[in-house]
Amino acid sequence: MNDELMIWLLTPPLPYYWEAGRADFRAGDRHPNRKHFGLFDLLIVVNGALHIGENGKEWSLGAGDTLLLLPEGEHYSVKPCEQETSFFWVHFEHEVWRQNPPIAQPEATVPSSPFDNPKLIGIPKHSALPNPQIAFDLMRQLLELPIGEAFWEKQHLLFQLLALLENGRSGMTSTPATRLAEKAAAYLQRNYQEEVTNETLALALHFHPNYIVRCMKMKYGVTPIHYLLQFRMERAKQLLISTEWSIDRIAEEVGFRYSPYFSTCFKRSVGMTPLHFRKKYLN
Repeated sequence: MNDELMIWLLTPPLPYYWEAGRADFRAGDRHPNRKHFGLFDLLIVVNGALHIGENGKEWSLGAGDTLLLLPEGEHYSVKPCEQETSFFWVHFEHEVWRQNPPIAQPEATVPSSPFDNPKLIGIPKHSALPNPQIAFDLMRQLLELPIGEAFWEKQHLLFQLLALLENGRSGMTSTPATRLAEKAAAYLQRNYQEEVTNETLALALHFHPNYIVRCMKMKYGVTPIHYLLQFRMERAKQLLISTEWSIDRIAEEVGFRYSPYFSTCFKRSVGMTPLHFRKKYLN
């Protein structure tokens, strides 16, 4: 049975992948305790039982259970594992989110979005996956990718995981329109360094550009060009905090021919210049 609480993510911006792994606990091992971790921590239990609490609420997670731990507050081990327990974990970042029951009106509790058609993604705080093998397969694909590389593939797999959780909550099934939107998103992630237009996307996917735009807005709440821009901005953030590259080089790396235009787009999207963003993070 799903937990009564939901985590609502307002997109864009898009959830941003950081790292993932698999933990294999023996009897007596505990999940680490953390305060104000700063990232979402998605747990997917493969076997055994994991006992974990967050901000005064406790769960005992069995095989196929998921739990989304928040970037704020404190999460901690309730008691040691009584048996061998394995689980996958994924750390990701998202800037605009709220936690509340699904009966509430989330639109009234989240900040307004700078985009014309923002989308609220509802992720169960705790859920029992109806078909956990799908999530396990996605996680194995994610962990097989090389560390420090395959950025867009990792992002796409994160989106698939979150979509699996959201769709499992609502009972939605995949439709041709959602599959096309996912194909368009994957294409944009693979080719974000290139000059992509609605027309080039239509040629690549063999669908009319207006139909692709409608499918992307239905699935992700943004047009393909807005999706591409947001993806480039997230990639730029990663490069700003993980490298000493110049702004000119980062602009070129994420698909901008002119560095001043990149800086303008970055400030409009993030609220500060690339240099200020880098200094703020380092400080």
